[in-house]
Amino acid sequence: MQRHEHRPPALLALLLTITLFAAACGTDDGAAEPPGEGEPAPEAEAVADNVDLGGVALTAGSKEFTEQRILGQISVVALQAAGADVSDQTGLQGTDVVRGALENEEIDLYWEYTGTGWINILGEDTPEEGEEAQYEAVRDRDLEENGIVWLDPAPMNNTYAFFTSPNADLGLETISDMAEFAEQNADEATLCAATEFLVRDDGLPGVEETYGFEFPSGNISELDLNLAIDAATEGEECVIGEIFATDGRIVASDLTLLEDDQEFFAPYNLSMTMREETYQENAEAYDELFGAISELLTDDVMQELNARVDVDGESEEDVARDFLTSNGIISG
Repeated sequence: MQRHEHRPPALLALLLTITLFAAACGTDDGAAEPPGEGEPAPEAEAVADNVDLGGVALTAGSKEFTEQRILGQISVVALQAAGADVSDQTGLQGTDVVRGALENEEIDLYWEYTGTGWINILGEDTPEEGEEAQYEAVRDRDLEENGIVWLDPAPMNNTYAFFTSPNADLGLETISDMAEFAEQNADEATLCAATEFLVRDDGLPGVEETYGFEFPSGNISELDLNLAIDAATEGEECVIGEIFATDGRIVASDLTLLEDDQEFFAPYNLSMTMREETYQENAEAYDELFGAISELLTDDVMQELNARVDVDGESEEDVARDFLTSNGIISG
């Protein structure tokens, strides 16, 4: 005969409570339960947190104009976040100075443009056709001849450009139009530009040769680039100005760029450059850190960063740090 055990109701209630409590506590192996609905997901690690440059001493350089100063600060802040001991030598005057500093081991790295490398550094007259071909050509040759490594390039193409003052109704659309205007209106064809652009083979001398004209020498104002852009925008000292295609003032001041209808200007994609021996010591770390940064740097992004400095008055370091933090390169 089967026996039926009688358990008091109070005991059954206690057993039920214990069972429910054990279920609520989860397994006894310490595994954490997933976050409940509405709870924030764990914050992803920043790129620099996974790059170990602890104990590495580096000197970062840059050229002197706004974009280069921002890029220089991006390098300094990102490398420091990865543990490197970084000396800040950003803001050097011009390509010749900063490139000389790299070759002479006065700095260890700086951001350079492929067109500048090909024409000004390697001495070529004619750019390669297409951005990828230009990058590969300068990368391979500069490494072979000078021991300089060019890391993967950014999408941004900071080529040179001309613009006309919004306050001068010139009706120009192309550089050919500008050449014709300069030939027919010698007194009115005034140009504001930076020193380097006025002497570089890929600057005004090459433009004048390719398009078959010359600005009257007395009509050229040689100024700091920022002052040149401001002066040409106002239209009193000059009606034509030099500018970089990623300058933030293009949108802010509604500037019209002249089409390079004879395709003189080379591609100027951005790339981090380093001496080979410096790069090889921590190649994987540099590829990971600067690769993540480079892929973020589009024309639109660089215009925005430049505008925050040139138009809104923020500091280059603040803009660089915010860019790196908001894009997950460094921790906030």
